[in-house]
Amino acid sequence: MDKEIIIDKTKEYVKNKLKKEATGHDWWHTLRVYRTAKYIGEKENADLFIVGLAALLHDIADWKFNKDNVDLGAELSEQWLKDLKVQEDVINKVAKIIRTMSFKGGTTNSNQESIEGKVVQDADRLDAIGAVGIARTFAYGGFKGREIYNPDIKPMVYGSFEEYKNSEDTTINHFYEKLLLLKDLMNTKTGKSIAEERHKFMENYLEQFLKEWNM
Repeated sequence: MDKEIIIDKTKEYVKNKLKKEATGHDWWHTLRVYRTAKYIGEKENADLFIVGLAALLHDIADWKFNKDNVDLGAELSEQWLKDLKVQEDVINKVAKIIRTMSFKGGTTNSNQESIEGKVVQDADRLDAIGAVGIARTFAYGGFKGREIYNPDIKPMVYGSFEEYKNSEDTTINHFYEKLLLLKDLMNTKTGKSIAEERHKFMENYLEQFLKEWNM
């Protein structure tokens, strides 16, 4: 099957799968990651077919919304690509990227080995920071029933994935526990360059937030 047709079919599959998702992990998040990954991939000389498939499928079944099943997304992606008769080596590369994408509180190994994995991970992390990242963070915090901010609850450094999954935290703390760390975790030169401006925007936002909070 033609690569362009495979990409188009995958877009429709993911769009239907993530319809009406309201936590910031929706089709529009996926589309932004896909576009950003293509942009970075072109700059970094990555295989854009693998980049495109991994970007489109990376959130097809996020563990946070599937009873902590960290393998489901990769499994569904593998099955989908097999149904489309995609080459086995491509399927394996895409599934490997998806299995090691997530930050998971910084408690697990999420290092990407391939340039394609590094590109897609950068694109996903870029969508977690900046103006859109702030909006997504509060959307997810509301879904989880988290307080916006509580000065009595301090940011944590998680010792395990279990601890991260079960934490009772605030949305503002999430900036310090994850979002402000992502700039220095970018894999590619292009990703690092884009992250600088978005990181600064978050710092300015938090400064204003705390200024208003403490008025």
